[in-house]
Amino acid sequence: MYNPLIAKRFRGFLPIVVDVETAGFDPKRDALLEIAAVTLDVDEKGFWQRGETHACHVQPFEGANLDAAALAFTGIDPYHPFRLALSEEDALHKVFKPIREAVKAQKCSRAVLVGHNAAFDLSFINAATERTNTKRNPFHPFSAFDTATLGGLAFGQTVLARAVQMAGFDWDNDQAHSAIYDAERTADLFCAIVNLWDIKIGVRTRNEQ
Repeated sequence: MYNPLIAKRFRGFLPIVVDVETAGFDPKRDALLEIAAVTLDVDEKGFWQRGETHACHVQPFEGANLDAAALAFTGIDPYHPFRLALSEEDALHKVFKPIREAVKAQKCSRAVLVGHNAAFDLSFINAATERTNTKRNPFHPFSAFDTATLGGLAFGQTVLARAVQMAGFDWDNDQAHSAIYDAERTADLFCAIVNLWDIKIGVRTRNEQ
């Protein structure tokens, strides 16, 4: 549902929280294995909150590198049959479609990626988009909101788990390093920081003002 407060807050950009899980650190060489994207809403009092989550497992692209240390860290078995993974092209289509719809519904000009160490997530999204020749990538190609930086500013913590806990949310180490869990906790953190800032400086995004 259209909410005029959303488009006005970030100069026409729609923040979408993204987390990717990968088989390494090189977006052109290492496999993209999971994508999760979380939309954001604004409630009747003007507070930002987590919206819907869209996610999928991704099949390693042909010739992709699978770093053993990265796989051990995430606990992902890229070829496990129960992953029900999609090709990169299909995965991007599945995740991009609701994002484009949200951008249109909120009358925004483009989505802007929100991530913890956002440059990493955006680099893998951009590399997969280029590799698959996927059209209409909804994200700004280089601008992003980084919750590592924002968490350091707001709470003195740059590690996601610590920043999330400082913001007043629980953290479950057993669920961490899943794209869905990390994206949803990052969304909670981003919303908490924006709400805290808006209250602190009196940004006029509250309906009661």
